[in-house]
Amino acid sequence: MPKVQVNGIDIFYEVKGTGEPVLLIAGFMCDRSYWSLLLPHLISHYQVIRFDNRGIGQSSAPNSPYSTQQMAKDAAAILDVLGIKQAHIIGHSMGGQIAQELALLYPKKVKSLVLLASLAKGNERFHQLVESWGDVATKIDLKLYEKLILPWIFTDNFYAIPEMVYQLIEWVTNYPFTPTADGIYHQSRAIINHDTTDRIKDINCPTLVMVGKQDILTPVIFSEQLAQNIPLAELQIIETGGHGFLIESTEAVTQAILKFLAKFQ
Repeated sequence: MPKVQVNGIDIFYEVKGTGEPVLLIAGFMCDRSYWSLLLPHLISHYQVIRFDNRGIGQSSAPNSPYSTQQMAKDAAAILDVLGIKQAHIIGHSMGGQIAQELALLYPKKVKSLVLLASLAKGNERFHQLVESWGDVATKIDLKLYEKLILPWIFTDNFYAIPEMVYQLIEWVTNYPFTPTADGIYHQSRAIINHDTTDRIKDINCPTLVMVGKQDILTPVIFSEQLAQNIPLAELQIIETGGHGFLIESTEAVTQAILKFLAKFQ
């Protein structure tokens, strides 16, 4: 699988399917594998590009500050390498922050935007939480780290099936491309420093803003603020699932995305 060199680092990506291009941008501590449950549904209709953000997976993890604008430039470079002039952009959480910057920096590259469980700017509670996640990355092992984070990602219904949680933690800790402490730290700071509050009014492409009703990390109000301030945005609240609704409520999220994208065919 190929890499592209941009901004002095290597970004790992892959392309599957045919049709209109769709670029998937994952969130904090997540590489391209986070889209695995959604991927089969998308590649039957679209050319899907997944990649590892800087700091994660098989991309470089430089020990220097990251920003969502910088990561948007990484994403744009992949489109350029592939000769793609315009794509549908889908971002989850931090990936949605990156997607916002991509739409602002390169409006002609973005045909539509899907922002999943994302935000324009966090509140103080959110910032302190994400800051602590970056700080403890060097203090504890990955298994304990996942146990610390996952209650913010999944709902009571998910935790009601203990083997699901156990299997997920085991998969993450045994994954061959586990995140580095430096990558985790610098991604956390990119999230905290992101602020498009006064600029999202300039996003002029059709936008779907989606959030899980039970999301306690990026609560519904964050998505409401996005939808209210992006001129061509619509808001959809998924009744089941929290921040990790790509895993917990895959079918509902997939159907909503496919319905939205079908408007452009």
